[in-house]
Amino acid sequence: MHINKKITKYAQFSIKINNYRMKENELTTELSVRLNWKKQEVDSMLEALGEVIGDKLSQDDIISLQDFGQFESRKKAERISVVNGKRYLIPPKLVPVFKPSPSVRSYIKSLDDNEQ
Repeated sequence: MHINKKITKYAQFSIKINNYRMKENELTTELSVRLNWKKQEVDSMLEALGEVIGDKLSQDDIISLQDFGQFESRKKAERISVVNGKRYLIPPKLVPVFKPSPSVRSYIKSLDDNEQ
């Protein structure tokens, strides 16, 4: 399976805020209202964004979005797992990683500070 399809299949668009997980449909609706776009246009944009990020990560590129953060892929080392007394070798794999920008971190911290 191509990495784009894996990202699309396993990385559903969701945002977790205050223990609330925004589903893809809710995100699409929110973006369509804020951008004054049709939901189909937002769906197409999010799909294209996922494909571009997936393509670049599969090429071992780093995607930086100013004032948001950066996406990169890291190689997870092989490891041994023990299940029911049997040892299994888990091969190395690439995993997507997101590092938020300092402005996003400070915004999230300010939300956390306001709740306490």
